[in-house]
Amino acid sequence: MADNKTNTEETRTSIDEVNDTLTGLGEKVQNNPRIIVYSCVAVAVVVAVILIWVYAVRQPGINAANEALGQADIELLMGNDSVALAKYQQVAADHGYKAGDLADLNAAILLYKDKKYEEALNHLKNYSSSESIIGAGAKSLEGDCYVNLKKYAEALDCFKQAVKISDNNPAYTPTFLLKEATVLREMKDYKAEAAIYEQIIKEYPSYGAEIGTDFQKYLERALASAGE
Repeated sequence: MADNKTNTEETRTSIDEVNDTLTGLGEKVQNNPRIIVYSCVAVAVVVAVILIWVYAVRQPGINAANEALGQADIELLMGNDSVALAKYQQVAADHGYKAGDLADLNAAILLYKDKKYEEALNHLKNYSSSESIIGAGAKSLEGDCYVNLKKYAEALDCFKQAVKISDNNPAYTPTFLLKEATVLREMKDYKAEAAIYEQIIKEYPSYGAEIGTDFQKYLERALASAGE
């Protein structure tokens, strides 16, 4: 019986403590109504700033960038490569967002076609290459630029990144692996070259037939060069 009385007293004490706490908070709020007002005003200001940024700054910026990119695309479709290049470079310089990113990539492609590899690299370095297909292709193009500049170590690194970004895509990954093997041969790293051909044969067995290449012969050549 004593235990029940003790438990009841403890329970009441706990409830009383909670009630006292809530009462105390209520009294603080009543005594300091400015706290509520200031808090509401602060929240309203934050929300207003976010809305202004989204609708008055960000969205118009995106629309302007997309429109400028579209104009450059039209020039490219009409065969006006030099005009399109200038417009892409302008979009890349003046705009951010996705349009500015794509403008850097398109400018790099046109510059690569003109054999202006250093300029193409400047644009590719500004491009975000995380997307599995376009991003991997952009990283591969960066590697191609380095190959043409005979900077093979940098090219090899780019092709390795392209392989990683492409995420085992059967239509693209073996192509990047083949580029990697080609650079390794140029660097006279025949053992590493052979390992790439073995990987292609094992993981992408139909790729050789698709592009009309006998990778077994390439593998044998690499092994012979490596003295194995």
